[in-house]
Amino acid sequence: MGIEKHLRLIIWLTVLLLSLAAVIGAQESTDGPAAVYLLPIEGAIEPGLAEFVARVLREAEADDAVVLIEINTFGGRVDAATEIRDLIGRMNSPVIAFVRDRAWSAGALITLAAPNVAMAPGSSIGAAEPQPMDEKAVSALRAEFEATAARHGRDPGIAGAMVDADVAIDGIIEEGKILTLSADRAAELGFADTIARTRTEVLDFFGYADLPVVEFEPNWAERIARMITEPTISSLLLTIGFLGLLAEITSPGWGVPGTAGILALILFFGGRLVTGLAGMEVIILFLAGLVLIGLEVFVIPGFGVAGVLGISGIFISILRSFASIEAALYSMLFALAGSIVFVVVFWGRFSRSGPWKRLVLGTSEHKDLGYMGPKTYVDLVGKVGQTITPLRPSGTAVIDGDRYDVVSEGGFLSANVSVKVVKIEGSRVVVREVIESDA
Repeated sequence: MGIEKHLRLIIWLTVLLLSLAAVIGAQESTDGPAAVYLLPIEGAIEPGLAEFVARVLREAEADDAVVLIEINTFGGRVDAATEIRDLIGRMNSPVIAFVRDRAWSAGALITLAAPNVAMAPGSSIGAAEPQPMDEKAVSALRAEFEATAARHGRDPGIAGAMVDADVAIDGIIEEGKILTLSADRAAELGFADTIARTRTEVLDFFGYADLPVVEFEPNWAERIARMITEPTISSLLLTIGFLGLLAEITSPGWGVPGTAGILALILFFGGRLVTGLAGMEVIILFLAGLVLIGLEVFVIPGFGVAGVLGISGIFISILRSFASIEAALYSMLFALAGSIVFVVVFWGRFSRSGPWKRLVLGTSEHKDLGYMGPKTYVDLVGKVGQTITPLRPSGTAVIDGDRYDVVSEGGFLSANVSVKVVKIEGSRVVVREVIESDA
């Protein structure tokens, strides 16, 4: 019986401890967020930034933290902004967007994705007309803006006017213009919940002023990815890659231009692999193209099928590494135009510059300047002459009345011996003694 009492006591104590743990856990879960995670969005919106945002939002979700996104951007890539918008939309933790100076174009979409928006005095939001502008791009982006605004109870028509110049709203925007709202106007129209000068005022307005603020910065990998996926840098890397490959295709062997071109393309694809824009199949296709070009340069003489397939593989891999064909063609055209400008303008000037003249001899030997090429003696083959000096094995012979330096084919020949020209080796005239049977 004593053992049974002890067992009952142990069971009741266990149940009591589990109940207390559940109560404490429930109490902690209702205490609210423990911190504010500060997420800065500055500069161009590109895929590298999307990776940074994804990391911070994952940590905030895991730690049940409030996310304060401080925004100051002129815009950037729509695909990256759309990815960030989707990440914000899936958050269960509170998210606040604070426009410090401006949230234009892609930045406006990110701002509208946040359930709570604050704007600093003098800041602005809007100006989201896509570039290059076409009906398909305008329609798609306008729908994104309208749906994002409607999700949080904001007027979708006003959001659409930030993208499409054909939208006209009485008292707000006339047809033919793109809408950009000042902070005061945004607050008046319900696109900003408050106007605040500082981060502290924003957190105080939303009830999080007492929470500690944890500031996040991109790590080194995210910084590199942001830099090399930025549209201008991407186009520059493509330009260097095209110039390097063009230089190697049009010259024998392999040198510095080809190496620089390959390194530029490796950086281009590496950044896209890190940010998820390109998968391994694109990288494999790119490497296969490099191998084929290498075979064409080092193994197969001339330029043929392997070279064409290699260049095609690289071009297709570049196309597949962009979010859309339009964006890929735009960057590739920019890169090709840059390559042409470099070849026509820069190279023409550099080839006439002082450093180039010190490296390369600019004098040419033209006939007009009195220069003569080396004389050939092919027409002497088969002709008969006579030695006037001994050949040991070289000496002098008279052929068709002219003196020539000749070389004996068979060793020593004495003077006054009949000889016949048997072959020409560059500038050497090779002769053989004529015997009676040859005559």
